[in-house]
Amino acid sequence: MELLLYLLLGAAAGVLAGLFGVGGGIIIVPVLVLSFTSHGLAPEILTHLAVGTSLATIVFTSINSTLEHHRRGAVRWPLFRWLTLGIVLGTVLGALTAAAIKGEWLQKIIGTFAVIIAIQLALDLKPRASRDVPGKPGLTAAGGVIGWASAIFGIGGGSLTVPFLVWRSVPMQQAVATSAACGLPIAIAGALSFIWTGWGNPQLPAWSLGFVYLPGLLGIALTSMFFARIGARLAHRLSPRLLKRLFALLLFSVGLSFLV
Repeated sequence: MELLLYLLLGAAAGVLAGLFGVGGGIIIVPVLVLSFTSHGLAPEILTHLAVGTSLATIVFTSINSTLEHHRRGAVRWPLFRWLTLGIVLGTVLGALTAAAIKGEWLQKIIGTFAVIIAIQLALDLKPRASRDVPGKPGLTAAGGVIGWASAIFGIGGGSLTVPFLVWRSVPMQQAVATSAACGLPIAIAGALSFIWTGWGNPQLPAWSLGFVYLPGLLGIALTSMFFARIGARLAHRLSPRLLKRLFALLLFSVGLSFLV
């Protein structure tokens, strides 16, 4: 049953990664927290374990959704390069920040973020394309902020990268595609940082590599790699308005449960 949960979670995360460029972590982290809680893991480490595992799974969803978007010529690689420079530095700093936060407070921070994203999706709030793409220093600074926040929340950064790029006059499909590509350096740097910060923790369950739970990583990765491409194809064909609102309702419920 545990493996089945991870397989289904990977399928959902993969579709979300390709469809919205969100990396899937926004739903992976809450489900893993609930799963780890039901298994009786120590509350001091279970949220960190969920975040680290989520970041590790995003390595696989990002690769597959990025390949599909690249095949359609939608990824803005020059933007990706300079965003990545800041993303790597910001992600390492974010992992260190998360390690310094108590598990219960980290859950409340993630819950607040989930509620905010749910409201944004439900109301379809989007920044207006009001400014041009910044220069290299501006992209690097933006990448640093995105990487820092993404490591704390265990996400691929799409919830932050897409609005930023749209605000900077990048067309929506290109913003989603470039965001999916940016999820890869966030996931790699974040996963490695959480492995390092959790290394040798005596409260971790068996088959853990630092704050990365290998059975969860395997189960989610197996299905997310396939379903990420399906989500990317849907992003170029469908209007995801209804799906966004249903997803927003789920996020709001999960975020609220974390807060109360």
